[in-house]
Amino acid sequence: MSTTTTGPFGRTLCAMVTPFTTEGALDLDGAQHLADRLVGRGGCDGLVLNGTTGESPTTTDAEKAALVRAVVEAVDGRAAVTAGAGSADTRHAVELARAAEAAGAHGVLVVTPYYSRPPQEDVAEHFRTVADAVGVPVMLYDIPGRTGTRIEPDTLLHLAEHPRIAGVKDCAYDLAGSSKVIARTDLAYYSGVEELNLPLRAVGAVGFVSTVANVAGPQLAAVLDAYDRGDAAGATGHHQRALPLVELMMGAGLPGTVTAKALLGALGLPGGPVRAPLRAAARARTGALARAHAELVVAGWA
Repeated sequence: MSTTTTGPFGRTLCAMVTPFTTEGALDLDGAQHLADRLVGRGGCDGLVLNGTTGESPTTTDAEKAALVRAVVEAVDGRAAVTAGAGSADTRHAVELARAAEAAGAHGVLVVTPYYSRPPQEDVAEHFRTVADAVGVPVMLYDIPGRTGTRIEPDTLLHLAEHPRIAGVKDCAYDLAGSSKVIARTDLAYYSGVEELNLPLRAVGAVGFVSTVANVAGPQLAAVLDAYDRGDAAGATGHHQRALPLVELMMGAGLPGTVTAKALLGALGLPGGPVRAPLRAAARARTGALARAHAELVVAGWA
């Protein structure tokens, strides 16, 4: 029989979009409404702000801090709020992490330095420097497909010794490597790719950080709930039923931010436009997303 575990950042985390007004300004009222819904009805016990899904490359540092303050106020202790503090510049990452903590974030998400492709010892020092600068738990974000640099399993084994490095958002697509780190450390692992939510849970991950959870949090949580009840067949069924929407949102050529905002708009929920260089989804794609979402909800998972 499996047992439910909850990591320091929660278990079912939504990588929340950053709502904008029709004019493209930060929509703090919309962010509070969306956050309240994700926690109240959306199956999420944690929110991750200012990540890739939150369009962090095109939001200012001041906007990032304002968003954290607004969402922390909206959830009012009902969920953990983790804030992205990623930068290719270690000094800037420290500034972002400190600002997030000051704004009330319960943890920070720090991505591998991108583009410059530093060696592993420099990657490790980057993370340690950020972790040394704050008093909240740090989640490392391993996504080599975007950054160009992996956090190697042996590097993670060493980083796990730091008292504030507490978790990993895993987008490395390496079950063997992830299994090794999970088995040998106390790091809380979170799947960062929806198609691996169940496989990673089966090898000891805590939960997920999901873009799709903006619109289908209860359905994704149902996978973990079934597994944790010892119902492997039920978990597999839930996992398989979610795949059509997951594929349309995350694997059909558009960034998840674009598809999540398109679907939120179709559902009448806050999201608003995306900022350039991203562009809105075409009407046909939005219609397909809405149909896939409706089929998932009709399946009785809501």
